[in-house]
Amino acid sequence: MDAENPSPEASETSAGGVVVRVQSTGAEVALAEQHDRNRGRQTTRLPKGHLEPGETAEQAAVREVAEEVGLTAAVVSRLGETAYTYLEAADGRAVAKVVHFFLMRWQGGSGHPADGEMTRVFWLPIDEAIKALDFEGEREMVRRALALLRSEQPPRNEG
Repeated sequence: MDAENPSPEASETSAGGVVVRVQSTGAEVALAEQHDRNRGRQTTRLPKGHLEPGETAEQAAVREVAEEVGLTAAVVSRLGETAYTYLEAADGRAVAKVVHFFLMRWQGGSGHPADGEMTRVFWLPIDEAIKALDFEGEREMVRRALALLRSEQPPRNEG
């Protein structure tokens, strides 16, 4: 196995969300910090996690957002997928991972780490969130969410 281009020995599928809430100052995205054992440092990321048997990616995204960051959110739209290979810190094996992301609207919740995986949950304006994220694939998902939000038409007043 080439260290720069490892051949995957395992695969994972996950799902997560770009959770957006609208404040008087504009739209904000929920971000989380996690200690990344593979990188040996804190990383800023979007909430996501593995699909359970029989679960759709959309169902997993809603569940993982609730479990990881303590937020209730509804799926608005599919944003796309990221795919990458990483080396597992525990045994050095290469893992091919696909993550399905969804634009989600915040409905409620504390915004506190719920399952102990994350160390901090916080909200940032979308432009700042893009800069704060550690992974390009996740930055791209927030850019896609922003494009969708900008394309939404305000409701018409009848009469």
